Amino acid sequence: MQQACFRVGYQGLVCCLIILCLLSCSRPVAHADIRFAIAQAPLNLDPRYATDAASERINRLLYQSIVDFDAQSRPTPSLANWVQVSPTQYRFTLKPSITHFHNGQPLQAKDVVATYQSLLALKDSPHTAEFININKIQSIDDNIVEFTLTNPDAQFPARLIIGILPASLVAQKHDFTHQPVGNGALKFVSWQGVLKLVRVSDGQQFLLSEVKDPTVRVLKLERGEADLLAGDLPPELVGYLKQKQNIHVTESVGANFSYLGLNLQDVQLKKLLVRQAIAHAIDRKAIIQQLLVGDSREAGAILPPEHWAGNSQLKPYDYNPALSRQLLQQAGVKLPLTLIYKTSTDPQRVRLATIMQAQMAEAGIDMQIKSLDWGTFFEDVKQGNFQLYGLTWVGIKTPEIYAKAFGTDFTPPNGFNRGRYSDATLDGLLVNRDWQAVTQRIHQQLPYIPLWYEGQFAAMRQNLTGYQVQADGNWDGLISMRRQ
Repeated sequence: MQQACFRVGYQGLVCCLIILCLLSCSRPVAHADIRFAIAQAPLNLDPRYATDAASERINRLLYQSIVDFDAQSRPTPSLANWVQVSPTQYRFTLKPSITHFHNGQPLQAKDVVATYQSLLALKDSPHTAEFININKIQSIDDNIVEFTLTNPDAQFPARLIIGILPASLVAQKHDFTHQPVGNGALKFVSWQGVLKLVRVSDGQQFLLSEVKDPTVRVLKLERGEADLLAGDLPPELVGYLKQKQNIHVTESVGANFSYLGLNLQDVQLKKLLVRQAIAHAIDRKAIIQQLLVGDSREAGAILPPEHWAGNSQLKPYDYNPALSRQLLQQAGVKLPLTLIYKTSTDPQRVRLATIMQAQMAEAGIDMQIKSLDWGTFFEDVKQGNFQLYGLTWVGIKTPEIYAKAFGTDFTPPNGFNRGRYSDATLDGLLVNRDWQAVTQRIHQQLPYIPLWYEGQFAAMRQNLTGYQVQADGNWDGLISMRRQ
């Protein structure tokens, strides 16, 4: 009954879209700029602070890091090659082909030193804790940087993925948040409502505009007011775009991990039986089939099974509302259990919440939805002001994320353990970097509720070419896309 109503609601959405398109008879307007309509605007263009998906995706284009990742998510040289001099010492040599910063200054070893020394000095950066093992950073000459660690760390190069900043501007405490200066493929131009970027190689300009409503984004694309959409659309609208002759849609399997965050300080949520009940109260298969785009799949851990540190043995929690009720009763909970779930005002995220709310009701859980504007919602998450929330880990490449997300010592601002989870057994496994055991322990203890890896897609005007969809949803395709 609930799924039938859900399907009718989406059919109505598509019908409304068709009517609006018929009413809008203006011809598409061609623009020299490539206009990208995005669901959420970035919050911070300083790579030392950015954690939201839009900021991370844009920063990849504005800055370069000394290390990146290959197709198997293993570290590979970006700005620099490296050698391990000793168990606690790494030497990085900048490549001779490095481009200058966008302000014309050459990128040198001193800039790498300044970037990471500033990170170590910051008290409010969520990334600082990642580098507490660094004992000393020094430039040997203009092209060589040495990192000396307090303790051996075989995975250290994979940590060095922060975009490099000009040392002179770091010293001046420049506002990178709103006036970024990097040496990436795209250069910052302005940000006054619309974020304007320019591609360094050929001067192609991009205009990134926040359009929260997915139907409006689709209409803008069809009318030529936008040239590109990527992600954040319900499957019905993606299917609608596929039928349009002037629109090209490309799809790909996704790797970004969606989950329910839990406040482990809550009197009920700290009980494992309650967390298990929530996990069994969600019909992931139905949601994926009805609400997500193609190539979406159930998830067991932050890193997908094809990742080199993935765990293909994790079995998804099956939908079993009767078992959920039984577990809640065993936990001594009086039914229904009332929980407040926070999410953004994005229509797709609200729909996801509404369907989960209906499913949980059958399991004896009264999930009350509180939707907030993105800035307020994300600030509440960072401050631990929640019972439940829904988010997606985007672009995660290294298994060290498990320490930052669930390690006892990584509560904000030292990391992303926003649920204040603490488990001595897990802490020990994290020290040993036994990732199979780590993911198995997390899967058993449920400091979060795993949901799915959402498929990726991009929809663009037919006169555009060269945009490649990334499994992690990054917007790297802007580097190569062109007008025909």
